[in-house]
Amino acid sequence: MVTVAMLEALGLHRRTVSRRCRPGGPWSSLALGIVKLGNGPPTRDDHRHASLLHAGPGAVLTGLDALALHGLRNAPAPFGPIHVLVPHARRRAGAGVALLERTHRLPDPEPGRWPLAPIPRAVCDFARRSRDRNAVRTVVAEVVQRGRCTVSELVEELERGSSRGTAIVRDVLREISDGVRSVAEAEARALVLRSGLTAPLWNPRLEDDEGHLIAFPDAWFDDVGLAWEIDSVEYHLSPADYARTVRRRSSMMAKGVVVMQTLPSDLRTRPRDVLAELHRCHEQAALLPTPALTAVPAEP
Repeated sequence: MVTVAMLEALGLHRRTVSRRCRPGGPWSSLALGIVKLGNGPPTRDDHRHASLLHAGPGAVLTGLDALALHGLRNAPAPFGPIHVLVPHARRRAGAGVALLERTHRLPDPEPGRWPLAPIPRAVCDFARRSRDRNAVRTVVAEVVQRGRCTVSELVEELERGSSRGTAIVRDVLREISDGVRSVAEAEARALVLRSGLTAPLWNPRLEDDEGHLIAFPDAWFDDVGLAWEIDSVEYHLSPADYARTVRRRSSMMAKGVVVMQTLPSDLRTRPRDVLAELHRCHEQAALLPTPALTAVPAEP
């Protein structure tokens, strides 16, 4: 991937470059002034290279493309123009291949093949432009769960930048700070908030009197000793994951815990029924002796 100016500096006339980029020729024009030295269909990497060439020295990839190159597995696949950060003084249009964002806070790129914005910046740049709450939840949950960055680092990045477009990601960070670790749990949390019940702990560590681990329930109502399991065979990626869920439930029930299990799809399609069942299970748990367990809150 080269610019026409680079080819001219090597002695090629602009007309020669134009002729070689015609349909059926050996090269192809990817954007204004950007030439691919090949005629195959352009890949996402080709568009990334073209965007960086067009953006000029010091440009940094951010948003979904940066997150994909950072190795996130669950983030939405990059699409549309490549999101590129450039120095604020640089005035240049995107040429149809890039979304060029001028910034006074141009980050130092992460070391590697590509100039990538650090993960907190890439997450926030994506989230500011997204209106898909579940996509933002998925991205934030993955980077926090995998230890790629902390909630406090994301909050700090948000505070350093513009507040425009941050409402969704701020809501999601509040969910994560409460211990929520998945889209399904976030939907369950939203349901609990309008239930009138005492807010549960999300993903706490349940221990017995001797400090032995019993389970990590998705939600734990400490006032009555009720565990709420959101994940199920439809949510897990393998039979082994589901087997762990079954064993976890058995461990809690052996300690006298009332366990309610909900399909993630029911949270969206049957929220009233789920809420009614949650109230019934809460009432049932309140009639039984409180299990002798200690709940240690999840770290944000």
